[in-house]
Amino acid sequence: MTESPPSIRLAVPSSSEETSSAVALDALRAFMARHERLFVLTGAGVSVASGIPGYRDMNGDWMRAQPIQWQAFRDSEHARRRYWARSMVGWPMLACAEPNAAHRALAQLGAAGRIARLVTQNVDGLHQRAGSAEVIELHGSIDAVICLDCGARHRRAAIQTLLLRDNPALAGVNAAVSADGDAHLEWDALDRFRVPDCPDCGGMLKPDVVFFGENVPRERVAAATQALEAADAMLVVGSSLMVFSGYRFCHWAAQSGTPIAAINIGRTRADALFSLKIEAPCGDALSAVAAQLAASAFNR
Repeated sequence: MTESPPSIRLAVPSSSEETSSAVALDALRAFMARHERLFVLTGAGVSVASGIPGYRDMNGDWMRAQPIQWQAFRDSEHARRRYWARSMVGWPMLACAEPNAAHRALAQLGAAGRIARLVTQNVDGLHQRAGSAEVIELHGSIDAVICLDCGARHRRAAIQTLLLRDNPALAGVNAAVSADGDAHLEWDALDRFRVPDCPDCGGMLKPDVVFFGENVPRERVAAATQALEAADAMLVVGSSLMVFSGYRFCHWAAQSGTPIAAINIGRTRADALFSLKIEAPCGDALSAVAAQLAASAFNR
């Protein structure tokens, strides 16, 4: 838990030579073999291979306008119309997305007892669909909608039915989608868009996700913090860590002397804190290491 981690930096893009890739994967396998109780934190990069675009580029900068702010959603009818119109167009892509090799490898590692707790910043639910258990969703789930007035919870699919019924002009419209299901849509008839109301009380509906400007619920942070404190090491997968809600766990791990490894293509906010960084596609790296670790366990 308090070992002094070596300073290893291995940049291994997918086009690297096979020997360099093998060295990187061996380093990752050795890290995971030394630390059997991993605290795993995942980000948008994990779901890119499922067809869900990430938020940021290789340098950690936004590739589009920032997502909606909580205060704007709460206080502005125009902002709510814009959000729900874009969500109506973008949500079907998230609903149809399938887990990829990275999700499946993490589920395999979890089933083998090598992951103490999986914490994700993603809202797409793909970790659970791949078989990972007891996932902490820091930012909630796009599959659910809550009423801010009566507290009722609704399936996002049911709300989509209402959206389609009330806004047929947007049915079938295609637009580029982001990791939170927000579509890149600018519609000149937005003033005619009908925002869905709570089917139970007619109140204001909000997706059960943490918007920018909102705080992650304390109980989620507490559960994740407890898991980090009990872990031997931390593994970051597919996250630039530019948002504090994820970065803080790296900061806390470094403060306590817990080694941190990362699989991420491009710069992260916590690069200086890593003892090992692998720049390679998440699915390729995790699948290879999961297979190696499984083979080692079988041959014992």
